[in-house]
Amino acid sequence: MHFSEYKNCKLCARECGIDREIALGACRSPSEVRLARAALHFWEEPIISGDRGSGTIFFSGCSLACSFCQNREISRAASGKTVSVERLADIMLDLERSGAHNVNLVTPTHYIPSIKEAIFRAKDKGLSVPIVYNTGSYDKPESLRSLEGLVDIYLADYKFYTKKTAKKYANAEDYPAVAEAAIDEMLRQRGAFEIEDGIMKSGVIIRLLQLPSGVAEAKLSLSLLYKKYSDAVYFSLMNQFTPMPGAKPPLNRRVTVAEYEEFVSYADRLGVKNAFIQEFGCAEESFIPPFDYTGV
Repeated sequence: MHFSEYKNCKLCARECGIDREIALGACRSPSEVRLARAALHFWEEPIISGDRGSGTIFFSGCSLACSFCQNREISRAASGKTVSVERLADIMLDLERSGAHNVNLVTPTHYIPSIKEAIFRAKDKGLSVPIVYNTGSYDKPESLRSLEGLVDIYLADYKFYTKKTAKKYANAEDYPAVAEAAIDEMLRQRGAFEIEDGIMKSGVIIRLLQLPSGVAEAKLSLSLLYKKYSDAVYFSLMNQFTPMPGAKPPLNRRVTVAEYEEFVSYADRLGVKNAFIQEFGCAEESFIPPFDYTGV
């Protein structure tokens, strides 16, 4: 199935303008959808995973491609199985039938046209669980607006506060401004969150992954976002940074207990009410799922 948006692709903030039917842009992905895994996932935030799991669909490729990505096996598009739009719709239905609380689209931005069509088809066939858009937030507001009415929950990263850090780790100096504008659009669409029986049905969750030696920047990010969005969103304060082989200091180690406790204490002092924190032990490779085409 052909979509005109892939012919001069400007879906993400890189705005490559590549014809993805004949070449690869920053996301390193063709116009055909490529998946690495589709299965129940139990390690998202409690209001996403619940007791039955979140129905995660991992897309290959990523336009941001952070140097420390724990999913680099697929974010660099090195692996992935090509599927049709019809098959993607059926995978969504398979996940709901398996008991998933939601369908969780992981790193989906570079496949928005195909995803939209798949959601329409799945809903026509009876899909009823919420759609989660799980993104690094290097998203254009106009691309997100095209999803209005289709996405119920935005699970959004805010990775970098300074241009310098964004440039160093993702070659995306404009990331802070891009991500903030993207999250503005997410909140405009979804408004105040809705939780039913402990499971989010609608709303926005902002993830803040603390980096080693990154306490100051983590605090600045949280301060900015909390002052702007207050208690209209949930925050997820994450310590699960996992050093990848060959990483250089400071990314060659995990976040310390003291670093994370300082971050959590700061959130408490700010008055943050809606937040998830992680126990130590989350930064284990076992939390990185095998990208073995399960469910694809």
